Amino acid sequence: QVQLVESGGGLVQPGGSLRLSCTASGGIFSRYAMGWYRQAPGKARELVAVISSSGTTNYGDSVKGRFTISRDNAKNTVYLQMNSLKPEDTADYYCNARLMNYNYWGQGTQVTVSS
Repeated sequence: QVQLVESGGGLVQPGGSLRLSCTASGGIFSRYAMGWYRQAPGKARELVAVISSSGTTNYGDSVKGRFTISRDNAKNTVYLQMNSLKPEDTADYYCNARLMNYNYWGQGTQVTVSS
């Protein structure tokens, strides 16, 4: 019903920036809460940021003040602007769409922060 495709991952030096994008197809994008989650090797998947259909945002404590989530409903796209990146931000980042009991995931994009 809903397909999510992430892009923008890659290798960046500590202190650098990246912007991740997630484009959705199917469904009515504006009705979904959108989120970014990440999973590092040997660690549980954790919430990075979420933005509701009304625009309310929440962030994980580890990224608060450094990352910004936004959405462009006209483009069916949610973004994650990542600044002041740290090595501990290295992970696979997954896009999520949720509406009621429906929950969809993208394939993920890898972010590596290393000098």
